[in-house]
Amino acid sequence: MRRKLLIGFGLIALIITIGLLLLRDQESIYVRSAYRASDPQFPAYLGAIVAGPVTRGGRFEVLTNGVEIMPAMLDAINQARQHIVFETYVFNDGAYGRQFATALADAARRGVTVYLLLDAFGAKGIGADNERQMRDAGVHIAWFNPLRFSQLQEINGRTHRKILVVDGKVGFTGGVGIADYWGGNAESKDHWRDTHFRIEGPPLRYLEACFYENWIESAGIVMPVLEEPDDWPAAHDPEGEAEPVSVPVWSSPVGGHNGVKKLFLLSIAAAARTLDIQTPYLVLDGSTGWTLLEAAARGVRIRLLVEGDQTDARVVKFAGRAAYERLLTAGIEIYEYQPTMMHAKAMIVDGTWSVIGSSNFDNRSFELNDENNIGVADRSLAAQLTEDFEKDLARSTRITLETWRARPWHDRAREWFWGHFGELF
Repeated sequence: MRRKLLIGFGLIALIITIGLLLLRDQESIYVRSAYRASDPQFPAYLGAIVAGPVTRGGRFEVLTNGVEIMPAMLDAINQARQHIVFETYVFNDGAYGRQFATALADAARRGVTVYLLLDAFGAKGIGADNERQMRDAGVHIAWFNPLRFSQLQEINGRTHRKILVVDGKVGFTGGVGIADYWGGNAESKDHWRDTHFRIEGPPLRYLEACFYENWIESAGIVMPVLEEPDDWPAAHDPEGEAEPVSVPVWSSPVGGHNGVKKLFLLSIAAAARTLDIQTPYLVLDGSTGWTLLEAAARGVRIRLLVEGDQTDARVVKFAGRAAYERLLTAGIEIYEYQPTMMHAKAMIVDGTWSVIGSSNFDNRSFELNDENNIGVADRSLAAQLTEDFEKDLARSTRITLETWRARPWHDRAREWFWGHFGELF
């Protein structure tokens, strides 16, 4: 019996070892930027490298928490006249699930073409009644990467994209899915802190194109429809400032160097003065760790704002904390948000360049999920995101090197263990 137990433990250890080896970066990349983020040439430079289009004009409105986000999205759906494309990772039954299901069904009944793409894992809690209501009304629903026994090797590939575009005129992206914990104003542990973006103008063409990439993979025979450029609303800036210049980027798993990962790495590499990163699930790999430390070494002030103990992924939190010591030693500031789960995603570089969208700062977003992000050269957007960042810092605890080294031994053990699985998370 003892021999069988030893053999069993040995096999388990072997399986874990092989799994960890397979989870290592297929390829670590180390990049520097030939331009600073404030250089007018930077968007075109980055766009060429990540194969992303460069657009000029449009409008980016920051929406903070469910109290602003959900009404804006529902209003856009209720105003739809021609077509709606909607892709999301989470769609749960509940008050918001029923509201969105009803709004999409009502749109379809009044003749709007509605395409809804749901991740087969993240949206499994949609509820049969909600799905039936939408299908009966004529909503076209497709499931991304259905869970099939014959395709277990692909089970880890999920769409984490957040895309809603209505009539090609108004769109939304950011961190929010459809669930009741995205309600409220981050005033309790039951209501998450998150940021979403309402967008008008040229970037929407590529937000829709990103949707159609996954729709083509999931919905059978399809015919993508995009608005003509002349139909876009003209960019309007009442202050007479320069128009935003943006680079929409999306990615699918390709092993270590997709466009979204390069967008983040090059943006960090372009920092000359300041770098603020707000993200849940901060988990570093060889590429992201090297790039952050490189920026700190050249004198960039770096602040990382992440979720605290109020998290929906405890083991991922332990894996992320495994990197705190080397970050703090390099002079990087780390803050953990306290009131509730912090799910907002934004990066601001030198007060001029921002990266927004669906990606977390972790391996799952950079190498495993399908994601969508937009890099934006717009000082007013950067200023608003910085203002929100500062407000969130006031509700956060700063982790210092001294206090971090004084943490309990059992926390160190969990961080050491789960840190080995960081590239799975």
